[in-house]
Amino acid sequence: MDIIKLAKETILQEAESIKKLADYIDQDFEKVVKLIFKSKGRVIVTGIGKSANIANKIVATLNSTGTPAIFMHAADAIHGDLGIVQGDDIVICISKSGNTPEIKVLVPLIKSRGNALVGMVSSVDSFLGKNADYVLKSTIEKEACPNNLAPTSSTTAQLVIGDALAVCLLDYRGFSTEDFAKYHPGGALGKKLYMRVSDLYKNNEVPKVSLTENVRNVIIEISSKRLGATAVLTNSGDLAGIITDGDIRRMLQKNERIETLTAKDILSPNPKTIDKDELAINAFQLMENNNITQLVVTSKKKYVGIVHIHDILKEGIV
Repeated sequence: MDIIKLAKETILQEAESIKKLADYIDQDFEKVVKLIFKSKGRVIVTGIGKSANIANKIVATLNSTGTPAIFMHAADAIHGDLGIVQGDDIVICISKSGNTPEIKVLVPLIKSRGNALVGMVSSVDSFLGKNADYVLKSTIEKEACPNNLAPTSSTTAQLVIGDALAVCLLDYRGFSTEDFAKYHPGGALGKKLYMRVSDLYKNNEVPKVSLTENVRNVIIEISSKRLGATAVLTNSGDLAGIITDGDIRRMLQKNERIETLTAKDILSPNPKTIDKDELAINAFQLMENNNITQLVVTSKKKYVGIVHIHDILKEGIV
């Protein structure tokens, strides 16, 4: 067996199956999107076997993009869990064949309750395909499995149709990045969308020296505040520049006597700054683009602190 060859063939086979799905997007798909958008109920997604696994993922995607959804296992539904389905709910039933025993029992039960039934099925002429109110075609010619048995292309097709449904609903309801942040408050994704510089710098010391501060005190300020830099301020409190530990090293290399030097002599003017209300991820990108490790934080153009790249990395944003 040529492992690399087989792996590539599997990927290409599934890719070809997915490509053909675009030809099966029809009026029923559009009707389902509008039906879900206008519904006062939830989307109940059900299936059995590998289709149940895909149903769980589709539920997660819908919930995370503003469409309330619940997973219901098809086998459990006919043994008591059908009570999950409420009057205004829309049921999406996922099945490759559309002819499994559980589906044949479940479909009439859902229909008898008056709920809209959406079938996501490969075989349109199946029991599910013929009895569903709307059909989302996840049709494939064959599985990527060499024996055409293991659910591979079929489950990938179901996943993609579910993603297409979620994306269309997301766009239809005008779901914004701010909305997305509300649904993803935890983890790196959420932090990228909502964490601000103000959430980070406030935990740090606020290093600052005057223009006339002697070098010894500048070094002490940088060392004691543990941010690798200090802001240099004018008498009126305006930002005159920044001194980093790199500036200190360069000063020592250039000067044998430093007793007469002040902050004004070694500062770097016009340091990179960022407003405290900017997203933390923007701060990271600014540091990365300029090959620096800290930014001066401002509020209404006044110096308020320093954010270090380690503050952002510690939060796991990148």
